[in-house]
Amino acid sequence: MSNPISVSQFNTYVHNIFLAEDLLIDVTLYGEVGEVSWSGNNVFFSIKDDLAVLNCVKFGAKSNDFNIKEGDMINVRGSPNFYVKGGRFTFNVSHIEPIGKGELYMLFLKLKEKLEEKGYFDPNRKKPLPTNIRRIGVVSSETGAVIQDIIDITHRRNPMLDIVLYPAKVQGEGADETIANGIKALDKTDVDVIIVARGGGSNEDLSQFNSEIIADAIFRAKKVVISAVGHEVDYTICDFVSDIRAPTPSAAAEIVASDLFSLKLGLESNKERMIRAYENYFTAQADVLNRYLVRMNNATTLAVNQSEMEIGMLENKLASMVDKLMTQKEHDLILLTQKLEQLNPVRIMQMGWARATKNNQIIHSMDDVENGEEIKVELCDGVIDCLVQQKEKKNDI
Repeated sequence: MSNPISVSQFNTYVHNIFLAEDLLIDVTLYGEVGEVSWSGNNVFFSIKDDLAVLNCVKFGAKSNDFNIKEGDMINVRGSPNFYVKGGRFTFNVSHIEPIGKGELYMLFLKLKEKLEEKGYFDPNRKKPLPTNIRRIGVVSSETGAVIQDIIDITHRRNPMLDIVLYPAKVQGEGADETIANGIKALDKTDVDVIIVARGGGSNEDLSQFNSEIIADAIFRAKKVVISAVGHEVDYTICDFVSDIRAPTPSAAAEIVASDLFSLKLGLESNKERMIRAYENYFTAQADVLNRYLVRMNNATTLAVNQSEMEIGMLENKLASMVDKLMTQKEHDLILLTQKLEQLNPVRIMQMGWARATKNNQIIHSMDDVENGEEIKVELCDGVIDCLVQQKEKKNDI
């Protein structure tokens, strides 16, 4: 074994090799811009082609004069450098010249123009959000924060909503096919709305959502499709063709989940309006009766007496009808309130009931599980992970 040298000695030696190579000084390269980030007046970015990526830095750049962004095609002139302290290879850029948009962006514009001509983005064909959503379909990755955020936000606003997940690839080769298949599969189920969701990422990460097969699946879907891809500043073909575009997956959950508290306030408001309507009706009827009384006072004594008898009978009948109607409506309101309280899932769980799931699917029968399988038991104040050790099926009653 040769005599060992220090890391700094080795890095300095490599650095000097780059400085001594004349062919590496003032080289011009071209490529597509990758991720761009700033640190003071220094901008760090990458350029790439189909086979390789090169990290670049331009020192002393000004943000108002330097507006390249991901997807741009550029020429860069400069020299490679190997930094001794960090042990990193970087291309130091002295000059940048744009040469057009990147291939991904041009493909995006071409497909966008094609689908727009076919009417895929026509606002008149977009379906409105259903008013009574009970089950939500989600096409997304089964791992990561996106599906968990959707579940948490939806159940916080309305725990009675069901969520059906179609696990799909959301990045990489073949992801667009699994996403399109998920939309088609959920469209054949009893879900009320479909959310296509993915977290943020680079243009390359989101490129699978700029797919004609996804656009076609959304366009032909009978259910309302909500696009929730990336962040608010990200736009994909999926956003343009969907019925509703949510800026983030969390925002999509807010859109589809009605707030139970708001529903209760709405019921209370309807109750008050009903009471005021009946009061106005009774007041109007009383006014009618008073006008009859004025007319009767100008008639003969016999007619007055006869009319007073008839009015008395009408008043008694009306009062009886009013009392009966008010009693019935109050009873109906009590029943509705009790029914709403009985349907409260928290109250049901507080009575000792729980919801058992396996792989995010509700367990309906002993036949749905086997010994040794892991299940989740959801109680009113949390979730318990359980392992099935013994099954004991009740005798038929």
